[in-house]
Amino acid sequence: MDTIFALSTAPGKAGVAIIRVSGPAAHDAVRSLCGDVPVARQASLRVLRDREGRRLDEALILTFEQDRSFTGEVSAEFQVHGSTAVTAALLDELGSMDGLRLAGAGEFTRRALENGMLDLAQVEGLADLIDAETEVQRRQAMRVLSGDLGQKAEAWRRSLIRAAALLEATIDFADEEVPVDVSPEVGSLVMNVVEELRREIHGVGIAERIRTGFEVAIVGAPNVGKSTLLNALAGRDAAITSEHAGTTRDVIEVRMDLGGLPVTLLDTAGLRETEDAVESIGIDRARNRADQADLRVFLVEPGQVPEMQPMDDDIVLTAKSDLNSDVGNGISGKTGEGVTGLVDRIRETLAARATGSGVATRQRHKDSMGRGMDALEAAVELLPMGEDCADLAAEELRTAIRALDSLVGRIDIENVLDEIFASFCLGK
Repeated sequence: MDTIFALSTAPGKAGVAIIRVSGPAAHDAVRSLCGDVPVARQASLRVLRDREGRRLDEALILTFEQDRSFTGEVSAEFQVHGSTAVTAALLDELGSMDGLRLAGAGEFTRRALENGMLDLAQVEGLADLIDAETEVQRRQAMRVLSGDLGQKAEAWRRSLIRAAALLEATIDFADEEVPVDVSPEVGSLVMNVVEELRREIHGVGIAERIRTGFEVAIVGAPNVGKSTLLNALAGRDAAITSEHAGTTRDVIEVRMDLGGLPVTLLDTAGLRETEDAVESIGIDRARNRADQADLRVFLVEPGQVPEMQPMDDDIVLTAKSDLNSDVGNGISGKTGEGVTGLVDRIRETLAARATGSGVATRQRHKDSMGRGMDALEAAVELLPMGEDCADLAAEELRTAIRALDSLVGRIDIENVLDEIFASFCLGK
């Protein structure tokens, strides 16, 4: 196996840069650069020298033994001064050593997965953590990276292996020690997993929104103040404002952090009847994005009603309260009146929805759990039919186990036999 290396911190000038090395020749590389291999997992100060004996830098060295590192391999980290020249020189020196090569994208994490240090869901959680921009995204990613989804999958797996073992025992190992009717216990085990899967599947949509961001569309007639409000919320001139109707022709997006929630504000074209072909395209896009948005903020003139039917939780406000001070529920992007209250309402509404998220965060998770639940529901229908359909029910359970194993990238049905022999002492 090759030994890989790469710069693990961001490129460019910094106080410290970290270069990671992983593979069988990692400690040989350390010895070549600094003369010895420091004690594992203990930071040691060393002078690094190139193949000609010239001083490269003074660095902190961390070494890790096999099964005690991120990748599960023998590895090392060089914490050097964050000069582009220093990092380039050290990378060049590592690249000149036999058996070492520059790592590919994500290859350290790939090796961690292959060596059993992370499961597939944790790998996805790590990717989400790296991409996290808000506090809520960070917390959600940490739950997945910490193994919460894997722990749930393991608990489901144990229950289903037990259920399958009971059915297999009635089929192949009929004995006085085996319960005559195992269907009540099997049914209870299966239904408990089904209920948990149903809850997790329901929460995936919200978890995905936390990961990718909620969308909030500002909707209203032309020249009602949508772009001015967007600029006030963004704190900058993100959209062109004009007294002429139809200025906004396309959807303008602004990414924000509202109370730790990732939110994309959408400034849409004014909704009206028009013969202008370009403006008409913009209006169609505005309606489509507003329909798909998680929340809509409608701006209306006094006495008017929204151009679209508001949904539950949508916010309807009277625009340009600086010109219409005698109306209630007003807002003005120009003066800032009502803007803080709007931000609070958006945050509270989306935060309430976010509480419904689970630990499954991706469509892949939803698909795997959906396949598992379909198989379990089929097994439940077969159980009342007795021993004649026990083999079919057991096969449905095995299908569900394989589907749920795909959550964490593990497919293994041999544990069904392990459970049978351990629980009923039937193996010889």
